[in-house]
Amino acid sequence: MATKVSPPKGGFNFDNFTRNAMLMDKGMKPPKYTKTGTTICGCLFKDGLVLGADTRATEGPIVADKNCEKIHYLAPNMYCCGAGTAADCDHTTKLLESKLELHRLQTGRKSRVATALTMLKQMLFKYQGQLGTALILGGFDVEGPHLYTIYPHGSTDKLPYVTMGSGSLAAMAIFESRWKKDMELEDAMELVKEAIYAGVFNDLGSGSNVDLCVIKKDSVDYRRGYSQPNTRGTKEQTYKFPRGTTAVLTSDIRQFVDVLDGDAMDTS
Repeated sequence: MATKVSPPKGGFNFDNFTRNAMLMDKGMKPPKYTKTGTTICGCLFKDGLVLGADTRATEGPIVADKNCEKIHYLAPNMYCCGAGTAADCDHTTKLLESKLELHRLQTGRKSRVATALTMLKQMLFKYQGQLGTALILGGFDVEGPHLYTIYPHGSTDKLPYVTMGSGSLAAMAIFESRWKKDMELEDAMELVKEAIYAGVFNDLGSGSNVDLCVIKKDSVDYRRGYSQPNTRGTKEQTYKFPRGTTAVLTSDIRQFVDVLDGDAMDTS
């Protein structure tokens, strides 16, 4: 009788969790988490909200990408900033984007921010923090602008200004000292930019450029590379050295025979 093969399970794969538990039972040290770094933030202003993020992606002490996108599209009226593991953030937001699109096709209505919030928090709570995803969700629906933070275990906050990531404390200091209710758009954009700057210049895991996303009632303005505080300057000297600068101590030239045609090759 043929063995019944179960279909592959959908969603995220946590097979390594069982492996790590086995290693710990045998007295071995499991793999350590890779430290991540990000500064993301957002704030409300008079006509909507502004989201901001830096563009540095790290792998421990290594800068893996200097200009990655951390502001993710969810719906025409909704975006979110992601901090944590890049793959988890990308796949989580892509999955939610698909669910919101299906929901709009079924209902014929614009997506509500509360709907996206509920889907995200339930999904992250289900995985009990094993998804390294911390999000700032911002959008404008029939009830006005909304700004939420969503933590990896599924807990949420709703505040007029929020920060997340390894540079969040430096960014929060800017908001605490300068945010005001009913700010103008230009003032809100400058405030978010300065908050990201604080994370870029005070946190080693954050860096490179500043991306902004302005969400109003009927429009979204995604400004990629809005500010570039770390542009590379011109070289003051040349690093081309003339031939003979480094002395050649020995030279060895050998003849090798090609086994296919028997011809000698000069490999010098």
